[in-house]
Amino acid sequence: MVHHLLDVVLSAEPAKAQGGFVEGIVGFFKEGGPFMFVNIFWLACAIAVIIERIVTLMFRYNLNAPPFMEQITKLVLTGNPDRAVKLCGAAPNAPLAKVIRSGLTRANRGELEVAKAVEESVLENTPHISARIPWLWSLANIATLMGLIGTIVGLIGTFKSLGNVPADQKQALLSKGISEAMNNTAFGLGIAVTCIIFHLFLTAYAKRMIETVELNAMKLENLLSRRQAGETSAMDYEKAS
Repeated sequence: MVHHLLDVVLSAEPAKAQGGFVEGIVGFFKEGGPFMFVNIFWLACAIAVIIERIVTLMFRYNLNAPPFMEQITKLVLTGNPDRAVKLCGAAPNAPLAKVIRSGLTRANRGELEVAKAVEESVLENTPHISARIPWLWSLANIATLMGLIGTIVGLIGTFKSLGNVPADQKQALLSKGISEAMNNTAFGLGIAVTCIIFHLFLTAYAKRMIETVELNAMKLENLLSRRQAGETSAMDYEKAS
């Protein structure tokens, strides 16, 4: 019987804690006033940008460059550029695959044509990697400023109201006004910190991806140039591997 009562009590505690947490969040927003809901919009925008960039960079654009380039090199040196082009088609969204494919499709038109095609493809595809990431910095600034506006508006309204209430109610009114002001400040700064953290992370990730694309584009140009000049062959690849 005692064990049964303990189980009931323990099972009820998480639900109570969860309900208290939700009530605390709701109370936090109610106390913050209308500008809290304005900042919810900017928070939603920031979350949308973060999720879209993470999904795009880590899933749609992601391509393991070393094994991919190893296969491309092997196919080029063994005289199978068409199969290398098909391999690039297996990752149609990856910027690296697009750049490599543009160079391979002009492999028989001379070194200058390959260089032009690769350069054009790099300029066309790399901006998509860092797209919308700078928005997070702007959203951080907007959220901070909106939080400060909410703080100032809350304090102005509070001090205006203090002159029209009895002395015994001033303390409660002042406490409510300060709570509204601080909630706006805290929420705005919280959004800003979140945006800045993900801005730093996504910027670094995008920079590494762009550097990988540019490096392997140069490697492809050099590979095709040496191949055309007869400096490399399938036998050289077999020796290297």
